[in-house]
Amino acid sequence: MVVNNPPNLTADVINRDSKLPLYQQLYEVLRGNIVRGAWQPGDRLPPESELIAIYQVSRITVRQVLDMLTHEGLIHRQRGRGTFVAHPPIEANLVRIVSFTEDMRRRGYTPGTKVLALRLLDAPEDIAEKLQVDVGEPLAGIERLRLADGEPMSVEESYLVHRYCPGVLDQDDYAAGPLRQALERHYGLRLVRAKQTIRAILAPRRFTRLLELPRTSALLLIERVSFSDQGAPVEFLRIYYRADRYTLYNELQG
Repeated sequence: MVVNNPPNLTADVINRDSKLPLYQQLYEVLRGNIVRGAWQPGDRLPPESELIAIYQVSRITVRQVLDMLTHEGLIHRQRGRGTFVAHPPIEANLVRIVSFTEDMRRRGYTPGTKVLALRLLDAPEDIAEKLQVDVGEPLAGIERLRLADGEPMSVEESYLVHRYCPGVLDQDDYAAGPLRQALERHYGLRLVRAKQTIRAILAPRRFTRLLELPRTSALLLIERVSFSDQGAPVEFLRIYYRADRYTLYNELQG
């Protein structure tokens, strides 16, 4: 990913005689640069120390403003790299089953995946009910971190009925290709329909680290059961989306 630095900043927009608080003035300056397009998505903001020196404000003020812009979805922080102007939220269509890789490529992003865990597990009661299997039946669990242009976007937890796809954990590199394609190629399993629910949750600590988010961030959680062309529930999927980077939508007809 090419990283651009924003234009040089000037401090003459901070009015010390104004009744407007310094944090509000700084917020309007930085936000204005973003919404006017002076700073483009992917531009890296100056470090906190530089903003402090340019605008002669405290570190507390700078951090307050950066937190405000982060919660508004206008910037995002990457550990060890800096603070960047965020790309516009991605609209996820809820009508079709589309792989993350296919979706990102269609939108012009470079998709990336990191496999976090591969394991066999006994089906707990809640997942067994959704997959219509007995409690304790073997499931194949695959957990992956999804990225677009190097930016963490979501965490996916896939649970597959293992008897439908024995050895699936050893079949493919799931950082390189879609799971759906592997299921069809190796086992003849075509996922043709799904049922899902969507709700907002407070991000667990582990996910804030993986998705490089502030601790009090919200996530959009999708829980989905996907069915084969034979009508059997094959996969239970949990997707934890960054709420600042995703907009979910449906088209409805009256």
